[in-house]
Amino acid sequence: MANLYEHYRAYHAYGPPRLKYMGILGALTFSTFYFLRFTRPNPQPLDDIELRLGVLAAMVALGLQNYWPARWKRWYIPFSYAAMLYSLPFFTVYTGLERGGGVPAVSNGFIALCFLTLLTDWRNTFVMLIGGGGAALLLFQLGHPDAPIPPDLVAQLPAYVVIAIGANLFKFSTEQIETERKLRATQALAGSIAHELRYPLARIRNSLEGMQRVLPAPGAGGQLAPVAPADVEALYRHLAQGEQAIDRGLQVISMTLDEVSARPIDETGFSFLSAAEVVHKAVDEYSYDSEEARGRVRVQVHDDFQFRGDETAFLFVLFNLIKNALYYLGPYPGIRVDITVGGHLVRVRDNGPGMAPDVLAGLFEPFRTVGKSGGTGLGLSYCQRVMKAFGGEVRCDSVLGQFTEFSMSFPAIGENDREIYRAAVLEKARAALAGKRLLLVEDDAAQRMTTRHKLRPLDMVVDEAPDGQRALELMARHAYDLVLLDLHMPVLDGYQVALRVRQGQVPANRYVRIVAHTSEPAHMARVKTQRAGMDGFIGKPCAQLPLVQALQRALDDRRAGLPAALPLEARRVLLADDSAYNRRTVAAYLREAGATVHEVDHGMGVLEELDGDGSFDFVLMDLNMPGLDGLAAARTIRASGKPWASVPIVALTAHSDTSTLDAARQAGMDGFLTKPVEAAQLLDAIAQLLAGANPVHRPAAPAHPAPEAEGPLLNVARLDSYRRLGLLDELLADYLPEIRRLLDVLGQAVQDRELPRAQDALHSLLGMSGEAGALALYQRVRRIYVPVLEERRWPDVPDWLAQLRALAARTEDALREYGASAAPID
Repeated sequence: MANLYEHYRAYHAYGPPRLKYMGILGALTFSTFYFLRFTRPNPQPLDDIELRLGVLAAMVALGLQNYWPARWKRWYIPFSYAAMLYSLPFFTVYTGLERGGGVPAVSNGFIALCFLTLLTDWRNTFVMLIGGGGAALLLFQLGHPDAPIPPDLVAQLPAYVVIAIGANLFKFSTEQIETERKLRATQALAGSIAHELRYPLARIRNSLEGMQRVLPAPGAGGQLAPVAPADVEALYRHLAQGEQAIDRGLQVISMTLDEVSARPIDETGFSFLSAAEVVHKAVDEYSYDSEEARGRVRVQVHDDFQFRGDETAFLFVLFNLIKNALYYLGPYPGIRVDITVGGHLVRVRDNGPGMAPDVLAGLFEPFRTVGKSGGTGLGLSYCQRVMKAFGGEVRCDSVLGQFTEFSMSFPAIGENDREIYRAAVLEKARAALAGKRLLLVEDDAAQRMTTRHKLRPLDMVVDEAPDGQRALELMARHAYDLVLLDLHMPVLDGYQVALRVRQGQVPANRYVRIVAHTSEPAHMARVKTQRAGMDGFIGKPCAQLPLVQALQRALDDRRAGLPAALPLEARRVLLADDSAYNRRTVAAYLREAGATVHEVDHGMGVLEELDGDGSFDFVLMDLNMPGLDGLAAARTIRASGKPWASVPIVALTAHSDTSTLDAARQAGMDGFLTKPVEAAQLLDAIAQLLAGANPVHRPAAPAHPAPEAEGPLLNVARLDSYRRLGLLDELLADYLPEIRRLLDVLGQAVQDRELPRAQDALHSLLGMSGEAGALALYQRVRRIYVPVLEERRWPDVPDWLAQLRALAARTEDALREYGASAAPID
């Protein structure tokens, strides 16, 4: 019974709602036939009003399918089964028996049989006939045990059987034909899609093979393998070609699905486009089989015009027409493809085999191909739908053996419409960009002048840099919202500039939005700029509207997980450290990132600031401070019960041993940064903290470096950042005398054998040397300080103090030499 019902359910799962239509027709006919009997001279003696009202209720319920409550709709098909069984075989047979047969009963039997055959599969047709008719006969016999069965109804039984069998055989044959037709259409469509995707997949395979040829051979683990600059460029080229092939395959799939489902073109994203620009872009980005094929396509622009449409859709139209023309390159080696723009027309003409007149009429019908094997036959129909959505059309002219020309016509756009659109785009961009600060980096003075002219209506603050080095210097002094960056410049190109910005060499602009200005092909530029951490690109040359739209998109589409160009803008920070020198550099990083910084030098100062004005976004606090240290201050904050008790706290620590970090966690601190604090690490940790994640602990150096691994004397990158911040001279003037003083304090503590005093001096010297960029001195002090702190004993190394003094003297000379050679900042 379950299988039988499943056949019935599947019969009505697809196609038009036949049961609903039967309900509407049945409600009309069953009620109409009841009243017709009273128009006859001798009406039927049987009044079946009660039975007929049941049929009428069932038919009305079926006809009101759309109005069934959602929770009842799952019962619609089971209800229809019972309704059909009652209304057709049972009601017809029973009323026929009650009337004693006759012509009306026989006619009603034929009508019911026809509808039952149409509304059920063949299995359920016979089940309902036997079940409904048998139940009617049984009920009649129970009510009239001595009444005979009307002979005219019995005589029609063979006819009923023949009609039921014949109708179901005919229906079964029709269903088989329809199934076969759908199967063949599906096979053809699947085969044609596979054919269309074969080319993009082959391109992807070729790109992967190209990468494999360029990549160095596998080596031992950890071994670095050199890759030549030309090979790096080749890798990016292969990667771009692979992505382009993927885009092509996805376009084929999207077009096919849209065309099969007749999905309308979405017009909400239409904009005004330059016909010449889109045509050139299509020719540049098309995936050619070879350079020979690329050389066969030529573009001529007689006069450019604008049209309203979607760039991606029109690119696919052009891709399809170029593909169709180049299809015949093999058998027709002299083929040429000429694309002309002018007179509100875009023409794609080839001198290939042409087409006969009889095939042109149905050329744009779906699933229609001419002279090619394996195509979907959907491309040209899709092209026509796109062009009609644009308000135009595409037509084809061809002469067999001479040429084929596709002409795409576009409606003219009035100057007033263009100006309204231009004003709307500029106004939208102005609303987003007015008052924002942009750095224009371009080595060509003429390009800078024209770009500045294009940006003038936006009311932006525009600074200019003629090269990459000057751009970095400006970004070290000012925070920018946007950078428009030329990629190809001498000395320091755009990619190197972007890399240094993202690495944090200019902390205040690490997350600035960067838009590349490049003449590279779009598919190459897309891959390379994304890898370089840029937020968008615009081609050269470009008109005003595409430029401002690219800048607006870069500003609106925030890179996932990255904060704004001023990552700490409007943030209030409480910085606690007993060393004014340490506070100076950390506060400079924070202020450059847009934060307002309040400084204190001990734990009680932290509590006083929080109690006086607790509206701080986070606290940066040294662990080792006189009086109330960082751990005790953190525990007091967490236990205070005051509104600022949950303020985020980041520990600044000169050492990263497990016991210290565990103690900080137990005190309620949220993150840890090891001194000396680098700007990039500081901003990353704070960004994570403000986003709700605990910042990762980032030690500045290994806990126990090898004794002999002194390394370079100076942390040049850190000193460079001080120079860009304008702090170098001031810091050197303060740090060098302080380092000498601390060494004197340490020497006196060693002479007096005062270990706690020596520990305090080492602690201060560790922070001071790290902040001063004295890398080797910092590492040496750290190796001495950690055992003193953890084991409460003097170092075992003989003459360690003398070695420390000698290293400090060499470090001071190196720092002074760096300070003297560093170029001043304008």
